[in-house]
Amino acid sequence: MIFTLNAPMLDFLVLTVISQGDTYGYQIGQILKKVSNAKDSTLYPVLKRLQENNWVETYDQPFQGRNRRYYHMTEAGRMHQAELLEEWKNFREAIEEIVNGGKRDGEQG
Repeated sequence: MIFTLNAPMLDFLVLTVISQGDTYGYQIGQILKKVSNAKDSTLYPVLKRLQENNWVETYDQPFQGRNRRYYHMTEAGRMHQAELLEEWKNFREAIEEIVNGGKRDGEQG
């Protein structure tokens, strides 16, 4: 993938994954690999930042004899993810307008 992901985009993507249900770091990393070739070690500082901002909470759950740390979206996280989603929609529309030669998606002529 030639497009890099900046911190706000990583926050948005990670929050979006977590908003779909509690999940753990490795699983989030595997999903992000669809759009990024970032190393797994990049993910954990993002998760820590989201936790420090009270957008996610963690809890541990036993899995095959070990504890697995799960991430759960807080209400503040849901609100922040919704704000980022709106920003993403605006950004995507602006990019599509540029790519389409000044026309919005679906416009003729």
